[in-house]
Amino acid sequence: MQIVYKSEPERGRLWQRWLAQQAPDIQLHIWPETGDPDQVEALIAWQPPADITACFPHLKLLFSVGAGADQFDLNALPPDLPVVRMIEPGLTQGMVEYVTFAVLGLHRDMPRYFQQQRQQQWLAHSALPAAQRRVGVMGMGELGQAVLRQLVALGFDCAGWSRTPRQFTGVRCWHGDDQLADFLAHSDILVCLLPLTTTTHGLLNSALFNQLPYGAALVQAGRGPQLNHDHLLLALKSGQLRAAVIDVTDPEPLPADHPFWQHPAIWLTPHIASQTQNDSAIAALLDNLRRYQHGEPLHGLIDRTRGY
Repeated sequence: MQIVYKSEPERGRLWQRWLAQQAPDIQLHIWPETGDPDQVEALIAWQPPADITACFPHLKLLFSVGAGADQFDLNALPPDLPVVRMIEPGLTQGMVEYVTFAVLGLHRDMPRYFQQQRQQQWLAHSALPAAQRRVGVMGMGELGQAVLRQLVALGFDCAGWSRTPRQFTGVRCWHGDDQLADFLAHSDILVCLLPLTTTTHGLLNSALFNQLPYGAALVQAGRGPQLNHDHLLLALKSGQLRAAVIDVTDPEPLPADHPFWQHPAIWLTPHIASQTQNDSAIAALLDNLRRYQHGEPLHGLIDRTRGY
């Protein structure tokens, strides 16, 4: 079986060596090397070539190297080409670690204390117990459920919101547009882990922020275009939001003069919340390739009607 990898070259070389040892029947080429294009059955990429059909006329699978596939223009891909996002333990654990760090930091008011440090202020503030801090997670897929499991274990009062109904032990679950307002009203710390779709583009805006409790906080680890930057700045200025942890922006990176860089109530990180881990990712990829070969269901197959 021939496959092509089109992303960060060093990772590709590691995956190439790993497959040569563990699955010698699978030949991985690193773009722009493709081997015989007519024999290529799978492409692993962050962005595929512009004319994917011309490059690989018999392509059977397109894999994303990341946890999402919204970077692909699905309308530009062959309609019958299966698109698969990466589901692997390293990505999930990374997101759990990042959101846990962010929620704990916001819960204990660390942005305020770091600002006081810069101003040489030694001033303590009262702290709520975790059981009295309501954390709402938007998006209850694999990542959202893993994050909620950890936050529940830490004792937070947790809620989740998704497009369709879900049940999760220890978590109050809301779903759909009709229940969004109630969910937001019970979220002192809002965590966004939603995929990017036409309905989530620009979702994090003033209308949404104003439905949160006054003085709430935001963790944005979903997708950059979901957040309206100007509306976030207004919410922070008015006190509607007291702080935000932002891992994804649009564009990336932000311009040098963007106010997020220096804002005292914003922690900004460069899209590092959930990163593909080489060993677990290539093992997950191989598992999916074997599933394809055996005619079994694929993990992470995208539903094109929903975009995720």
